[in-house]
Amino acid sequence: MMQEGVCHILLIGKSITITRARIETSVPRKHGPAVAGYDKALNKFFENILQAFHKHVDFNVVRCAVIASPGFTKDQFYKHLLLEAERRQLRSVIENKSRIILVHTTSGYKHSLREVLDAPNAMNMVKDTKVAQEVQGLKGFFAMLSNDPDRACYGPKHVEVAHERMAIQTLLITDELFRSSDVATRKKYVNFVDSIKASGGTVLIFSSMHVSGEQLTQLTGIAAILRFPFPDLDDIEM
Repeated sequence: MMQEGVCHILLIGKSITITRARIETSVPRKHGPAVAGYDKALNKFFENILQAFHKHVDFNVVRCAVIASPGFTKDQFYKHLLLEAERRQLRSVIENKSRIILVHTTSGYKHSLREVLDAPNAMNMVKDTKVAQEVQGLKGFFAMLSNDPDRACYGPKHVEVAHERMAIQTLLITDELFRSSDVATRKKYVNFVDSIKASGGTVLIFSSMHVSGEQLTQLTGIAAILRFPFPDLDDIEM
């Protein structure tokens, strides 16, 4: 994730997102006599990113590498990366060039990760992973909430009532609830999840340390896509 002067290297695993490096370089504005200084600063910035990329991106472990930014910063860095990989014979980059993809985001900061996870070219590379299932589940929930709101609900009370009516098709729940340190809460949601599975529903458990889990936490940590419309839910106190 980058923008001019700032870059974050993040590893997205199946249950956690880790910041491996943060690179900051002062890049002057590109105009007038400052152009030479701009080019020099940008090259220094890209060189620092390249070194961190080479150190932290292991293609024996990661499925793909995404270079994301607003504007053309990602394209400029990608060109720099490939040229330097050829010049220095960085085999890991050269041999895995097809697994490096570019995505447009509105910033180079972590909060723009959801834009990466919404990008079809990124999701196609990881479509059979737990991360992709969570992202697709959350996208499906928000789409239902927008297009057919009577078939989507969130919050413990609404979800529990929906389950009592055998209405839950897909349950989305954070691990903070499912694996709560409070024994009574944990037992309640473990039984709840087992009951939904037994009734033929699908359950997706989101890591609260993952970007998609953070989004679900903002919706109380529990939500559901319903088998059929349930307009009466709106009359129930949360």
